[in-house]
Amino acid sequence: MPFLQDLIHQLEQGPGARYLRLILAVLGVAAFAVAYNLRAYKNFSAPEAMDMAQLARNLAEGRGYTTLCIRPLTIHLVKKTNEERQRVPVINGVRDPARLHTGHPDIVNPPVYPVLLAGLFKVLPLPQRVEARPPFRFAPEMAIAVLNQGLFLVLLGLTFWLARRLFDPAVAWLSAVLMLMTEVFWRFALSGLSTMLVLVWFVLLAICLVQAEQIGREQPERSGRLFAWAALAGLVVGLGCLTRYAFGWLIVPAVLCLWWFAGPRRRPAALLALAVFVVTITPWVVRNWHVSGLPFGAATYAVLDGTYVWPGDKLARSLEPRFEVPVGISPLSPLWNKFFANLKLIMTQDLLRFGGSWVTALFLAGLLVPLLHPGRRRLRWFLLLCVPVLVTIQALGRTHLSDETPEINTENLLILLAPLVIVYGAAFFLTLLDQMELPLYSLRYGVVALFVGVVALPLWLVFLPPRPIRTAYPPYNPLIIQQSANWLRPHELMMTDIPWAVAWYGQRQAVLLTRHFLPPPDEANAPDTFFAINDYLKPVNALYLTPRTTDTRFLTGWVLAGERSWANLVIDALVTRSVPPWCPLRAAPSGFLPEQLFLADWARWRRDAGPPEPGGSAKP
Repeated sequence: MPFLQDLIHQLEQGPGARYLRLILAVLGVAAFAVAYNLRAYKNFSAPEAMDMAQLARNLAEGRGYTTLCIRPLTIHLVKKTNEERQRVPVINGVRDPARLHTGHPDIVNPPVYPVLLAGLFKVLPLPQRVEARPPFRFAPEMAIAVLNQGLFLVLLGLTFWLARRLFDPAVAWLSAVLMLMTEVFWRFALSGLSTMLVLVWFVLLAICLVQAEQIGREQPERSGRLFAWAALAGLVVGLGCLTRYAFGWLIVPAVLCLWWFAGPRRRPAALLALAVFVVTITPWVVRNWHVSGLPFGAATYAVLDGTYVWPGDKLARSLEPRFEVPVGISPLSPLWNKFFANLKLIMTQDLLRFGGSWVTALFLAGLLVPLLHPGRRRLRWFLLLCVPVLVTIQALGRTHLSDETPEINTENLLILLAPLVIVYGAAFFLTLLDQMELPLYSLRYGVVALFVGVVALPLWLVFLPPRPIRTAYPPYNPLIIQQSANWLRPHELMMTDIPWAVAWYGQRQAVLLTRHFLPPPDEANAPDTFFAINDYLKPVNALYLTPRTTDTRFLTGWVLAGERSWANLVIDALVTRSVPPWCPLRAAPSGFLPEQLFLADWARWRRDAGPPEPGGSAKP
């Protein structure tokens, strides 16, 4: 009995009470996550999420940093680099400059997040079949969502520690609760994107800068600890850059803050952070240069993607891109046009909610209040320095991916500032609350509860009618994608408008549609066509088009696209219910039209069918 009484005392009033509250808080968050997943789960809708997930699976299965999701632009870069350096591999007597037969190297995604997912797939060998009923659950996707929600829990803990270190426990608890109740974080966690990991890197960077500033201010003689935190800051920015390339630009405000605020040894500390950052990313930059001739692979062209020269996904679908338009300081430069057009969108929409909710308004109002504590004031300067950097990079780096999945995409960089914005917004709210004259002190808790409830309103609305859409169709139907991909053998190639989904759900090599299907009448071997890949690089065994193509705009996407376009192929298939004679893929299963179109070289879905004899024709 005395032992039991001591245990109860420890849990109620002793040191064990803190751990008990922590355990209960973690269990409460886990229970809420389960409820949210049951209500709001749907299969991936962001192309980047599927692309990085299939890349991670290839890593886990020992195929190296190769991808099944191929873009004509990456074919061009890999092919050109191999030919220039005279290292074209030959497989069974066939030259393979684009490495479509030997494993196409990925030059789109940075490595840290795919490596993390590969470790998850190694630890948890999951079934690769899609459930046959909506919402078409896919076990690996659910595992990725749980991993990201675990990272969200880590993010909450780091933000709580930082807020408590800078302010007090009240600000720390309110900041953690506000983050937990901000719906956009949960959406990012379910999306499969690397955003949760990048948010963790950002808060870790803030912690490194706070520690370095405090040591430089209070213990200037301890230069060893200062240099350790500065080096860790450079390492964190480097790892963040290798998670999302745009994150690397935060080395600028990080180095400036160390240069200004890190005490007497601030300049060596700033240079050390910069050096560690460069050393961290250099091996990957060298690898990309070796494979593609560019430091960041296809992502190097992100500033051109989305300009009036390369609208939509035109650049990614180009086998022979020609960069002949000047991109300098001229007012007519496509870069300047892109920058100012996107800047207007950011200033009128994204910047007003970059804190994830209307807590942003409290943060902006709090800028008018001077902060006496130097650590709080200097971290706020770091936050304000990050704003113009991220706004500029987001405006220049915006591509068609932001239109595919608005707000929930890897190009939403301002969301990285949300944890610190919430911390400063919570601190300003409590400052205002202290100045309110309430008849009873206990009413403070009611005001705080009302504040949290209003911030959490978008999250609570998820649990009210109507029920959120459970699938990402159109254009992604995981079951149909997997079934149609299984008609191909593992080494065969499909051309589609959703290669990331075919690679992820179907585990088949898939290439994005080229810009045109047929060459012009006066050009037999024109680039950027289906036949440029099918005839000279690797045979295309199937074609799969989804509402991403069939539901395009009638005038611009169909009528004005011309006779060489994919729209012309779809129109012929819809109107005549037959495959045009100039298409080498002659077999079509029933049940796909009018929303989708699937063509193959022979009737692979029929048990009595087989590949045609050499020189023969496929069965209809």
